[in-house]
Amino acid sequence: MPMNAKSLPVTNGSLLIAEPYMGDTNFDRSVVLVCEHSPAGTFGLVLNQTTDLQLGDVIEDVYASQPLFVGGPVQQNTLHFIHRRPDLIDGSIRVTNGLYWSGDFDQVKQAVNIGTLSEQDIRFFIGYSGWDAGQLAGELDQKAWIVSRADATFLFETPADQFWRGVLKKMGGEFKSIAHYPVDPRLN
Repeated sequence: MPMNAKSLPVTNGSLLIAEPYMGDTNFDRSVVLVCEHSPAGTFGLVLNQTTDLQLGDVIEDVYASQPLFVGGPVQQNTLHFIHRRPDLIDGSIRVTNGLYWSGDFDQVKQAVNIGTLSEQDIRFFIGYSGWDAGQLAGELDQKAWIVSRADATFLFETPADQFWRGVLKKMGGEFKSIAHYPVDPRLN
């Protein structure tokens, strides 16, 4: 029997796709990239919650326009980034094929400022999403999340406002149908 996306185990590089009626405003139609998953807990970044801020609004000496995303509700005074540039892997953690988390921020800042690192290759986040040991497993048991795998190309080339639907459509089958669920079914 083929394994459907709901039964995939969570690992580094998993995508947690919020069920359409999750009921948590922090994660309404969100897609979270799992950067680190261990028995002690899980760390992830919401990929599709934008802000009106630019990186230069929160970090001094950044001159290029780089949008900021909300990585999650935890410690929104912290900055995180993911990228797909193997030449910038100093200090980075490989999340999955072609996708890295964190790294040498001075190197990244310099590349952003001289224009050799664009938003097609890097995303910056304020805050993060976190789960204590066993907490995510409980949410998965409650069917709050659909689990899939990250694809760096799709991640960086799909606009944030189309990401939740795009991931589900790409998964096909029953998930393609879920992508079309209305935000408020009472208005249907």
